[in-house]
Amino acid sequence: MSERGSPFDLADRAAYAEWRQRKLDTAPRRLEDILVKVGDPRRLTLAERERLLALNASANLAVYVGQTGRDPDKEIIRQLGAQLGLKTLDSHWLTDDDAISPISVRGAEVRGERREFIPYTDKPIRWHTDGYYNLPERTVRGLILHCVESAATGGDNQLLDHDIAYILLRDENPDFIRALSAPDAMTIPARTDDNGVARVEQPGPVFSVDAGGHLHMRYTARTVSIAWRDDAATQAAKVALERILATPTPWTLHGRLEPGMGLVCNNVLHDRAGFTEAPDRRRLLYRARYYERVGG
Repeated sequence: MSERGSPFDLADRAAYAEWRQRKLDTAPRRLEDILVKVGDPRRLTLAERERLLALNASANLAVYVGQTGRDPDKEIIRQLGAQLGLKTLDSHWLTDDDAISPISVRGAEVRGERREFIPYTDKPIRWHTDGYYNLPERTVRGLILHCVESAATGGDNQLLDHDIAYILLRDENPDFIRALSAPDAMTIPARTDDNGVARVEQPGPVFSVDAGGHLHMRYTARTVSIAWRDDAATQAAKVALERILATPTPWTLHGRLEPGMGLVCNNVLHDRAGFTEAPDRRRLLYRARYYERVGG
């Protein structure tokens, strides 16, 4: 996965031990530990920007509490990203023309093809990182979710830094990491439509290390439209990871985004509970995916 001297080199126990200790010593254990109060996300103060960057550098995630409330201006998320080094948006067939996705049940009414995709329903979503079906050159490393309106009830999220998931898995058995680092550990089958193949089959690793030496995780806990490498090592690692994610850890954070709040992160593991809407509480989040990590 990496060169010697990296904590992600399974042969370099010293580098791993040092990085592991630093991560566990500084990892947030409450949602309050990653909350950052901001005025207008479109115009961060120096202190607000530095705090968001620092949390992402150490914990891969931060939640901002802004004062824009139910303002539906998409420039809130675009300008926030630009200030944090997030510039290259991942545009795909379900985003709007500006490459920012409105995540809502209402969106399914506007664009019919969204109906079959779970994010555009009120159903729960299992643990995943975003863009796990993308080609390698379109790896999603940065993510912003901005809340315009929350649901009447439900819609909570769990968050877990993927570095922590890696530590828990490697501490149990380094062979799990080795198996999930294989280039064909997890494959997303091709997607077809009326015109034929709309997206080719996409194999790839769960864990990889980018050019900057940062760990990246590509994962979904879904059980359909997914194929795992059919060998004992991969299957054992998959089961172990599922067990870890199914059990709350001291570092599993839980909360709900309310109007004006948002998550800015290095594409950490997250899920979503199901929710119920009311006529005056139609849940709407904006989602922006980037090829850069927070900080650029």
